[in-house]
Amino acid sequence: MGFENYTTLFENPALPGVILRTLIWVVVVVAVTVVLSLAIAQLLNKAFPGRRIVRMIVVIPWAASVVMTTMVVYYGLEPFIGIFNKFFVDTGIISEPYGFTKNPTSAFIAAIVVAIFVSLPFTTYTLLSGLATVPADVIEAARVDGAGPIRTYFQIVLPQLRSALAVAVLINGINVFNSLPILRVMAGAMPGNEADTVMTLIFKYIDRGQYHISSALSVIGFIIVMIIVAVYVKVVNPLKQGD
Repeated sequence: MGFENYTTLFENPALPGVILRTLIWVVVVVAVTVVLSLAIAQLLNKAFPGRRIVRMIVVIPWAASVVMTTMVVYYGLEPFIGIFNKFFVDTGIISEPYGFTKNPTSAFIAAIVVAIFVSLPFTTYTLLSGLATVPADVIEAARVDGAGPIRTYFQIVLPQLRSALAVAVLINGINVFNSLPILRVMAGAMPGNEADTVMTLIFKYIDRGQYHISSALSVIGFIIVMIIVAVYVKVVNPLKQGD
């Protein structure tokens, strides 16, 4: 009976799309989050008036409930009562209200934006901690040698952030892969699987009472995560310090 569960699972024509969408979900969210967090961390690492307040503001998406944040965006994108939809119409971005939460593609994109937003605080503070370990005398020596800000950042600062970056990417990747609330709220009520990832499909099987299929997909999801983590750790070697 066990192997029959996998046979039934792989007979689902939506499964390849779900796996591909899961990879897109993880890669896009993690990549954009890391790039934005690098910029924010670099800004917060500099002294400027009100820096402490700005640092506290950055924590807000992390402190707030993910479901609450997603619900705010979900209703904000509603065609006729959503404040975001009204803003888009009033500014001429769109000509008439659009059902962002009614279309699988737009709902999936909106979910990606929310996931990036709630992932920024952890990643930013992880990288900010890494920036605190970069020796100031090394940066000063590079400037004395005539290195410009861009060259200094990419040749001196960024290599020193190797361990912090590796940890941020790894933990973010695992969290995003296992993320359920955002997509559950944003696209969970839609029929079909056009906005599903592995995690949301697992819970759809549970909702249907197909626990055996859900367990089979959970095992596959676990194997995918373990392979990705093993390859990532082998290639990146998080414990290796920057040169």
